[in-house]
Amino acid sequence: MSQILLITTSTRGSDSYSTQVAQALVAKLQADKPGTTLVTRDFAAAPLPHVGEDFVAGRMLPAEQRSAAQAAAMVLSDELIDELLASHTLVIASPMYNFGVPSTLKAWIDHIARAGKTFAYGANGPSGLVAGKKVYLTAARGGLYSEGQQFAAYNFQDPYLKAVLGFLGMTDVETIVVEGIAYGPEATEKAVTGALGKVAALAA
Repeated sequence: MSQILLITTSTRGSDSYSTQVAQALVAKLQADKPGTTLVTRDFAAAPLPHVGEDFVAGRMLPAEQRSAAQAAAMVLSDELIDELLASHTLVIASPMYNFGVPSTLKAWIDHIARAGKTFAYGANGPSGLVAGKKVYLTAARGGLYSEGQQFAAYNFQDPYLKAVLGFLGMTDVETIVVEGIAYGPEATEKAVTGALGKVAALAA
């Protein structure tokens, strides 16, 4: 059975455009493939702890050598990695905060990017171990940051996500952008309508 992992990160809740588009996308994916299960992580409502000393030390030790605190830090990381590996499709909804991604989303990346688990070092350098997944990014931002747009040089949102996901082996990444929403209601409506149109046009 196919599984979708939906990650939302906006503090705006149901008013979030990245979340609205992501939810519409998930609804289409489930309609196209009945029986698909959904796992949701709302990191705005339930943020992950940022990695700390116990995580950094614990990941380098065999399980039997970890302290209780180190073991606890690894339990959460292992849970998140298992959840990712069990999913066939990943949908990440991210607003742009100060040209990048929310710190809550970065915390998730820090928990799942682990040598020997999601990537490995070999004779030819690092290689991703999380392969064969389809990833959708729904990216919302107030200004115009896409390639060729006014503030493209300041866009460290979806380029960063594509880079780190690709490093982990997830190279089939499609981005649906809602941008220019700071330019007023008409611009917002146009951006949202365009993004939802792209969702509707996705092949089953």
